[in-house]
Amino acid sequence: MSYTALYRKFRPERFEDVKGQEHIVTTLKNQLQAERIGHAYLFCGTRGTGKTTIAKIFARAVNCENPQAGNPCGVCDTCRGIRSGASMNVIEIDAASNNGVDNIREIVDEVSYSPAQGNYKVYIIDEVHMLSIGAFNALLKTLEEPPSYVIFILATTEVHKIPVTILSRCQRYDFRRITIDTIAGRMQELMEAEQVEAEARALRYIAKAADGSMRDALSLLDQCIAFHFGERLTYEMALDVLGAVDTSVFSKMLRMIMEKNTIGAVLLLEEIIMQGRELSQFVADFTWYLRNLLLAMSSEAAEEVIDMSADNLANLQEEARMTEAPVVMRYIRIFSETSERLRYASQKRILLETMLIKLCRPETETEYDTLLDRIRALEKQAAEGAFMKNSRAADLPPAGSEPAAETAREDAAGALPAAIPEDVRRLVEGWQRVINSAQMPMKQYLREARPSLDADGRLLLVFQDGLASDYFLRQPDNRAALQTLLSRSIGKEVEASIQTIADNDSFADTYIDLQAVIDMEIEEED
Repeated sequence: MSYTALYRKFRPERFEDVKGQEHIVTTLKNQLQAERIGHAYLFCGTRGTGKTTIAKIFARAVNCENPQAGNPCGVCDTCRGIRSGASMNVIEIDAASNNGVDNIREIVDEVSYSPAQGNYKVYIIDEVHMLSIGAFNALLKTLEEPPSYVIFILATTEVHKIPVTILSRCQRYDFRRITIDTIAGRMQELMEAEQVEAEARALRYIAKAADGSMRDALSLLDQCIAFHFGERLTYEMALDVLGAVDTSVFSKMLRMIMEKNTIGAVLLLEEIIMQGRELSQFVADFTWYLRNLLLAMSSEAAEEVIDMSADNLANLQEEARMTEAPVVMRYIRIFSETSERLRYASQKRILLETMLIKLCRPETETEYDTLLDRIRALEKQAAEGAFMKNSRAADLPPAGSEPAAETAREDAAGALPAAIPEDVRRLVEGWQRVINSAQMPMKQYLREARPSLDADGRLLLVFQDGLASDYFLRQPDNRAALQTLLSRSIGKEVEASIQTIADNDSFADTYIDLQAVIDMEIEEED
């Protein structure tokens, strides 16, 4: 005898057997008992939440010879005929493959014939959003005023694609995603019925991976049982079959990212790949881990909404104290963007390695939240004394032994590189002319710039965080126009970089103020 998949073998036969959709089940049962049955229903919701199952139970209930409190009896000839698919009263149509005008016209022609057995003819049209506009128009009149013995049940996962004229003629029922607890509980019942041992932790992980779909959960459970047939299903086995990663690995990866340990993060990713884990699943699960981390940072009662063991939760709360919410939100943004790109990537490993480098090295990004992250890092370093002014000031000679200006010149020279490039000097000397030659609004924004030098001796323009910095950092065309303006000012190609700071004090502690020292005697490059 051929094997029957779990989701087919244990398909609910009564309304009470349907899990997670009590609001719909109660309404339909009340309609049946009060004999207030509508002529058109629209069942909408994500996949695997029970739309077709409830449609079939409803079709049996309206035709059952001995209904019991709104449920079909399941033993009469009508119920058995509908369940076996032999009844002519229940017609299932897949709109994905029968979406033309001619297919709907056949239905319109058939509804004029009353049922040979039972009370109603029930048309269940699955994935109804796939119908063409012409097909919807052909269905419209019949859907509005069908014969008294006809019921239409339309099912869809994309209700936004249904024309308003169709929606207005149907009773709409929105199917919710099923909770992890409900799915795990149902799977535990089925494991007892199948006499298969399974860890509760394994079932909960499968339920979470199903993302609110009972059918997906049972399909994944089937897969896990088959792979380890005859054995007790453990959490580790479920991870192995589904290509997933244990929570401890997420913790290890997160700590490496927070420590800016690029090599360690890439090596850990290689270890995950060598274990045969699915990279798309890794990204999805790690994003969920970051979501839990954000909740742990935002609430004292995080254990009420975070589904993990006490040990893992304590570890998560420790990590929450090691970072800040905006940083975690940046991580979530990057992982979410990567998850979308992974679908079409031919080199998934390279894409993920690039993502890890981006996370560990914020300076490679110019996104707004990344810039804020870098500013926070600089502020932290400044608070720890990383940008203390030149210590030579502590060794200044007594007053009167050397002119103050000469002392200031030596301090400035000690903070500067060995020489300022000639082209940068010329630009700073004529900085007001550069500003005057610009067009508005660039002219206004350039007035806020503080010329300095970057690590390579090139011109660095430092802006306070705000409109001026956004004007150049977020709009590449404006940056290109600035490069052109600077190059024309001295008749040479100029490459300038741009940085932002939180306030003027940060500039004084971190950068060289060329406007303050450019007139001093500075050794020029040969």
